[in-house]
Amino acid sequence: MTTTKAPRESQPDGAKETNLQNSKPSASYSLTLRVKINNQPGMLGKITSLIGEVGGDIGAIDIHGFEQEAIIRDITVKVKDSEHGERLVNEIKKIGGIEVVNVSDRTFLMHLGGKIRVTNKVPLKTRDDLSMAYTPGVARVCMAIHNEPENVYKLTIKRNTVAVVTDGTAVLGLGNIGPEAALPVMEGKAMLFKEFGKVDAFPICLATQDTEEIIKACKYIAPVFGGINLEDISAPRCFEIEERLKKELDIPVFHDDQHGTAVVVLAALINSLKIVKKEMSALKVIVSGVGAAGVACSKILINAGVKNIIGFDRMGAIYKGRGEHMNSMKDWFAEHTNPTAFKGSIEDALEGADLFMGLSGPGTIQAKSLQKMAKDPIVFAMANPTPEVMPEEAAPYVRIMATGRSDYPNQINNVLCFPGIFRGALDCQATDINEEMKLAAAYAIADCIADSELNEDYIIPGVFNPLVAQRVAEEVVKVAIKTGVARKGKIEDITE
Repeated sequence: MTTTKAPRESQPDGAKETNLQNSKPSASYSLTLRVKINNQPGMLGKITSLIGEVGGDIGAIDIHGFEQEAIIRDITVKVKDSEHGERLVNEIKKIGGIEVVNVSDRTFLMHLGGKIRVTNKVPLKTRDDLSMAYTPGVARVCMAIHNEPENVYKLTIKRNTVAVVTDGTAVLGLGNIGPEAALPVMEGKAMLFKEFGKVDAFPICLATQDTEEIIKACKYIAPVFGGINLEDISAPRCFEIEERLKKELDIPVFHDDQHGTAVVVLAALINSLKIVKKEMSALKVIVSGVGAAGVACSKILINAGVKNIIGFDRMGAIYKGRGEHMNSMKDWFAEHTNPTAFKGSIEDALEGADLFMGLSGPGTIQAKSLQKMAKDPIVFAMANPTPEVMPEEAAPYVRIMATGRSDYPNQINNVLCFPGIFRGALDCQATDINEEMKLAAAYAIADCIADSELNEDYIIPGVFNPLVAQRVAEEVVKVAIKTGVARKGKIEDITE
């Protein structure tokens, strides 16, 4: 038997286990089994029955070929994790009359050679093509930009290209795994930009974790790009890096882990409040996790009108005057939240709360604690892959439940935000993505669901909804022009 599969998966220091409580088979752990089956009645049924008994989810079953008295089939199976897949294969090997010829990990096959590539937009077939695309004709275009720098947006890839920049210090749930290991995630991000926003994006994985060096690197490459998307940079350095770059560059800089999450959270909350009939200003919000995303989500809720937010980190409640385990952003958080200076436990804080917002890790709260919340409680448990409380456990106590997972209703997914927000910023050649643009994006996402469609399991559009990026981009352009950060100053200009 030959095997095309994932290398043994090891966890870096400080990383979270990524397959904890992965209770359902997932396409992310998807195998194609090539099996040689004795050509006798009932043999295929033995395999499919066994796969069901072991907990696999069968997809396609295809005939690959025939041999003497045998059929070779390819069977695609979703499993829960790597160990589950190995157990399933070992059980199939025990069936008489069946040979497992090959096992392919479909996720690793997708990544062979990388997931993106650069292609030419114009033909290069003749001498004339060459003389226009390169020397001598290109010199005229170079001088046009030299004489009028704004021409770089008309005559180069800058008008539609974003750098996806990381140092690999906070990758998904894996932690500080370094720039090379972060590259598959950044390639995936570039795919999402292209698929959903028609934005060309390229991964830039930096071999430094020094704040000043990262800032310098982004400034050095900025001439090529119309925007910079910061990704998977650990807190609190990510705050300073973004803040400095926003001040020192004339292109939009957006840390998606913070603001993409925040925009989609606000969109989900806007629609949730339509169902429970509450006002932003009257909400009591409990935040578990005061890192990059937790701070950004709290900021956007404050900008939207929320007045009472209490945040918790590993040490407990964040309040004005707390001295231990603080940083500059937690100091800001303490100044702008927790108006009653609450210092108790998160369970006590849930008393009378309208929204629990989790941006921390699994098991942060017990489901039964949710019954302390106010009438029609809303829970956004966004830790991935295992939320702070599982939806099945929370169901008896909550009115509306959302997670970051695709296998439950109401997935709070950043892909609803960043393709459209950059599409709009690039279309109007914005110099910044400001708070007003983020608010506009959130309301645009929320408005993609008609009031007649809205229900407890549908507060946020699906990631493949084709309207989302378009509507976000349109609203972002309008607000960019209104707030004076657009180089193209009229709505009609963006179509030129």
